Amino acid sequence: MAYIHGTATKMTVCIDNSQNPLIIESGAHCSIVARNYLDNHFSNWEKQLLPTKAKNFKSASGKMTSIGKIIREIIIPHRKGNIRLNPEFVVLDYSHIQGFFLGKDYQRMYIIDI
Repeated sequence: MAYIHGTATKMTVCIDNSQNPLIIESGAHCSIVARNYLDNHFSNWEKQLLPTKAKNFKSASGKMTSIGKIIREIIIPHRKGNIRLNPEFVVLDYSHIQGFFLGKDYQRMYIIDI
């Protein structure tokens, strides 16, 4: 089930055989997840961390720093058949994000329109 709030759609998806929140955020230029969320919900995720150029991101609540990227298979439940995506998420050293944010990068790639 999904619901719309402002410019975002929030839904529950399956990642690594567990339910996780996914926010489809049209205001985010890239897909992101917070380090502390991964620490709390996924074991050994750091072994799958891929290097990326260090970038600084800004939000209304402060500055965020990237520490790498991670690829996760997302299964979106649908009554006519599940949808599988394999996006890259920039991992941020930031504590205010709870869940995965699918940004404009993959919304354009997968033609997601909210």
